[in-house]
Amino acid sequence: MRKPIIAANWKMNKTLLEATSFIEQVKGEVLPKSKVDSVVCPPALFLAQLVELVKNSDLEISAQNMHFEESGAFTGEISPKALEDIGVKYVIIGHSERREMFNETDETVNKKVLAAFNYHLTPIVCVGETLQQYEKGETKRIVGSQVKMAFAGLTEQQVKQAIIAYEPIWAIGTGKSSTAKAANEVCGYIRRVVAEQFSKEAAESIRIQYGGSVKPENIKEFMSEPNIDGALVGGASLEAQSFLQLLEAGCNG
Repeated sequence: MRKPIIAANWKMNKTLLEATSFIEQVKGEVLPKSKVDSVVCPPALFLAQLVELVKNSDLEISAQNMHFEESGAFTGEISPKALEDIGVKYVIIGHSERREMFNETDETVNKKVLAAFNYHLTPIVCVGETLQQYEKGETKRIVGSQVKMAFAGLTEQQVKQAIIAYEPIWAIGTGKSSTAKAANEVCGYIRRVVAEQFSKEAAESIRIQYGGSVKPENIKEFMSEPNIDGALVGGASLEAQSFLQLLEAGCNG
């Protein structure tokens, strides 16, 4: 039985005061780690402070992005070594906004995934198709290719520890969401891709989240599907009570 993982992707939202207030409100209320991995992904400015705030709690902190090099002349980038040093546990890699607006490619995603494991960070690897690709029936081809390229060069053990977030781009922040059954079908296909690339055991071990207009009202439906192990949530994760509702409903899916 794979343990659920619910991650709050705040994107470019909140001030430090708002972020610390959120953490103070939820850190004593989240479900225990034995039931669910509860992850908050704040802007990079707040990572160090929030890592300190969640110590001795059941919350974990994730970065939203990082570079694949340890250090160097990369103005404005985030070092994986520095993330490890301050105690960050997870990092989102290849989010569609990074791919579409900041020139992220399958090749750089792969380099970042490899770097994440080198620095003991668990990658949350985002894959998903555009509306045009979806309407042309290209979902599986696009998503399968993204998964294969992201995981090139990994060991089977690393794949077992990784997380994939299937996020149809047409459902992110639009209010639209895939049906639970359709999302489950794609997540099941992702497992088959992992099985072919690595092993059936790796495919059964890896956790796959769904993302795309997930809310407390619909998360239970997604989490009840056999191939969906969690959610990567944007707007609905910005309020403390909404985040707690997501955790509660998600674990009872």
